[in-house]
Amino acid sequence: MVIVNMELAFIKEMFDAIAPRYDFLNRLLSLRQDVYWRRTMITALRLPQNAAVLDVACGTGDVLVEISAQRPNQGPDQGLIIGADFAPQMLSLAKDKLIRKGLGDRVYLLAGNGLHPPFPAGAFDAITIAFGIRNIMDRESSLSGFFDCLKPGGKLAVLELATPSHPFFLSLYLFYFSRILPLIGAFFSKHMKAYNYLPASVLNFPKPSAFAAIMKQAGFTNVKWRGLTLGIATIFIGQKPLS
Repeated sequence: MVIVNMELAFIKEMFDAIAPRYDFLNRLLSLRQDVYWRRTMITALRLPQNAAVLDVACGTGDVLVEISAQRPNQGPDQGLIIGADFAPQMLSLAKDKLIRKGLGDRVYLLAGNGLHPPFPAGAFDAITIAFGIRNIMDRESSLSGFFDCLKPGGKLAVLELATPSHPFFLSLYLFYFSRILPLIGAFFSKHMKAYNYLPASVLNFPKPSAFAAIMKQAGFTNVKWRGLTLGIATIFIGQKPLS
């Protein structure tokens, strides 16, 4: 238990520290592919207009904005949209972003982490988590918590960075990811540890087939995954059985 608390404290401190430059560096370091990845993840969910959706590790709110963009109806059938994160600075930036985009009264934010979702069983039609699951060491417990929070037939979408399988692209990617990215990230964020942690966390993340197996162990069925942008990101979709 002590290890988990230390891990959470480190991650929370790190994301609070880099929050002011988080969006800028995401766009810069991914060459704006992160925008395409989030859009593709939400499109793949095929959310009905009135679906109740939870975005875990919502950060500065980009996934929440994308969900709202793909469900523009502002009537009574809009459906509940909630973003949860345990980094206060991230939530503050998400709040400002949602207000700027006219979504302040359509999307709700709260403090909470992905290891223990603070919601009742069967509360959501869909749960999303983008670039957050690799920061949780006990992924099995986290995925089981997501499973419990979903309604029967509900879907989980996970977007995560990955490593390309093609040897040529893998060598280029590893050079950029391990040598260039930490320098750029540290220069703009003034936080060297965070952008050294990023490559290590991605390289240590399970291969798609292995992570899909973990989702299945948590109870999800129809688990599928799709590689994006030459395999440097992966979307996983799983469903809670109807019965």
